[in-house]
Amino acid sequence: MRGLAIWFSVAVTLLSAPAAGATTIFYISGGGYGHGIGMSQYGAYGYALHGKDYRFILAHYYQGTTLQRTNPAQTVRVLLDTTGTASFSGATAAGRQRLAPAGTYSVHPLADGMLAVYGPSGKQLGRFASPLTVTGKGPLSVPGHGRYRGALEFRAVGGAVQTVNAVGLDDYVRGVVSAEMPAGWSMDALKAQAVAARTYAITSNVGGNGFQLYPDTRSQVYGGVSAETPSTDAAVAATRGQIVASRGAPATTFFFSSSGGYTEDVQNVWLGSSPEPWLRGVPDPYDGVASNPYHRWAYRLTMAGAAAKLGALVKGHLIGVRVTKHGVSPRVVRAEVVGTGGSSSVTGPQLQSTFGLPSTYMMFTAISSTPTLPSSPGAPSTGGAPAASLRMVLRAALAEAEAAVARILKQPPGLHGTVFPAPKGALALLEVSTRKGWRIIRYVRLGAGGRYSIRLPDGGRYRIVYHVVPGPAISVR
Repeated sequence: MRGLAIWFSVAVTLLSAPAAGATTIFYISGGGYGHGIGMSQYGAYGYALHGKDYRFILAHYYQGTTLQRTNPAQTVRVLLDTTGTASFSGATAAGRQRLAPAGTYSVHPLADGMLAVYGPSGKQLGRFASPLTVTGKGPLSVPGHGRYRGALEFRAVGGAVQTVNAVGLDDYVRGVVSAEMPAGWSMDALKAQAVAARTYAITSNVGGNGFQLYPDTRSQVYGGVSAETPSTDAAVAATRGQIVASRGAPATTFFFSSSGGYTEDVQNVWLGSSPEPWLRGVPDPYDGVASNPYHRWAYRLTMAGAAAKLGALVKGHLIGVRVTKHGVSPRVVRAEVVGTGGSSSVTGPQLQSTFGLPSTYMMFTAISSTPTLPSSPGAPSTGGAPAASLRMVLRAALAEAEAAVARILKQPPGLHGTVFPAPKGALALLEVSTRKGWRIIRYVRLGAGGRYSIRLPDGGRYRIVYHVVPGPAISVR
């Protein structure tokens, strides 16, 4: 009877052991950085390195456009700050009031909507109506911000003072190009950036009180005199007054950092926008130039972590995210968050925001892997057998347990799980970890729902790879 107890204990232990090592990963992969509309800056640099001039670059990213000219001296207005009190230096006049350029002056709002200007000694020099224009013979300084060409305009706005730089168009562009693109990049890339920035400046209007542009990514980054460099100044001068035009009118020239290899139609990113003929997605073959860190990226989360970010979009337990509509590029327009309790519709921009991703050029894959236990035989039952036959029942049970253990010990280990989303019949790879790294040992054809169940050649550390996405590494004995 002792032998029976030992074998029966072993059999029960092997047959009822939990599936240790079950793991699911939620993998987000994608490419690019930014909205993906118009000119890719890394792509423009790549084209320049491949011998294309700025005219070709602009015509490629802004389809069907031509170059025209505009007045390079026309004034654009850029909001620099809104504070309780503003200050400046380098000026020779505030309205009709003469000033010493070496002095620093302050501007205060008054209760009646007027502005008071105080000199370096703290003495009030006068009261002025908004807007107050301050000029000088050279660049003007705004403490905490920098030096700016053109004039400064101050307005009393809701108990604060608004500081605006009124500057000639090409002087403004001189302060933009190196703030938006590395000054050491190829000249034709810098020229393309100069033309795009110039065109954007005259076609974009944020509708501010006395200004049309912000000095940051809400419009385009503007650094004033501190952003001027010899190479970017040369690019501005070489393209003086040139703008991008579509059907004879200036075209709004959106640009961004990196496309991931393909730009996108405007209506597929800013949902609800009208299609524009010059803002169509195009191939961007050189976006990976200069070891572009944004060309390809990936994030790996646990399912619990992904579900926490998705929040109320998850019904039941999270299964994964299925893309239902792409743009002309792999950017996601619409998708479904799939759970055990149903699905929730979501837009690509919503998913980008939810996960904090660099772009909507994204793909979602969930891979689960669990060690497979050998199938167990039915357990013997004594089921009220008469006492006289108990010995026979126990001998039969012992024989069955011995046979089951033998089958278990001979049966190879296995792995099963799911890949989501994946169609029936899709191929995945089975890889094993070796001293030299991961090695492919076979292809795995997925079943309905992305399910798989495979036998392994031996114990070891294995993983499923689907579309270059590695699943969890599972140790199997």
